[in-house]
Amino acid sequence: MKRLLFLLLLAHGSLAQPAPPAAAPPHVSTGTVRRFTAFPSKFVAARTVDVWLPDGYPKNGPYDVLYMHDGQMLFDSINSWNHQEWRVDEVLGRLEASKAVRPTIVVSSFNNGPYRHAEYYPQRAIGYLAPAVRDTLMRKDLKGQPLADAYLKFMVQELKPFVDKTFRTRPGPAHTRVMGSSMGGLISLYALCEYPQVFGGAACLSTHWIGGFGQDQAALAAAFQQYLKIKLPDPATHRLYFDYGTATLDALYEPHQLAADAVLRARGYSAKNWTTRKFEGADHSEHAWAKRLDQPLRWLLQ
Repeated sequence: MKRLLFLLLLAHGSLAQPAPPAAAPPHVSTGTVRRFTAFPSKFVAARTVDVWLPDGYPKNGPYDVLYMHDGQMLFDSINSWNHQEWRVDEVLGRLEASKAVRPTIVVSSFNNGPYRHAEYYPQRAIGYLAPAVRDTLMRKDLKGQPLADAYLKFMVQELKPFVDKTFRTRPGPAHTRVMGSSMGGLISLYALCEYPQVFGGAACLSTHWIGGFGQDQAALAAAFQQYLKIKLPDPATHRLYFDYGTATLDALYEPHQLAADAVLRARGYSAKNWTTRKFEGADHSEHAWAKRLDQPLRWLLQ
């Protein structure tokens, strides 16, 4: 039980406090990174934003854009809290060089440390919770104030316009994707549902359907599924990727992922625009996500 509680806290960032951002961009094996420190916002706290540009930028443009969360963990394990990384530069750089995916840049915003859960928990799903569960979630996990809607406003109204103005991008939804893991998987799916006119696809790895720190996990998962029944965007114009492992924290996800899959089928999603993949033995870590990263990238950026 203590081990499980540790994993729950870890997944939500309560133990995984980010190190102070380095002044210099992360070291990458392919491409280059432009770092914007203390990126200002009227909606959420200022934070570091890294933009990865593939080799050859800008000659292969205009470029698709992939927005990712937890930017501390994507490129350089030296500065990450657990010395792991997604290896986005290696994997996406290789895929782009082989023309397996469209030319793409990555925009990664750092998480907000102790407020990570408040920013990443799908805010409108709270309305589907019973009062007691809602109150516990608000008090224990969200620090009294859900921030996901404000975080999405930051992404859509501030960060994306800056990126489209500064870099050579294709701004439409067919070329704008969002991806994350754990709580980042929840906020990625929430972004697609709340702003289907902005994001044309989402990849949600090891999605933390159970939501909280150990209170009524089934109720939290069911609340988001109720939200999805109403808010999932048109499958004719949107793509979705889900996956999960079977070890450590990921071992809790399968029944909730299967329930979400049933909602997707009922809303008209099929193999043309949605996939859910199970990875036997995979745990809840950046190492695991890096190992299979080529699969969501191929699915989103084909």
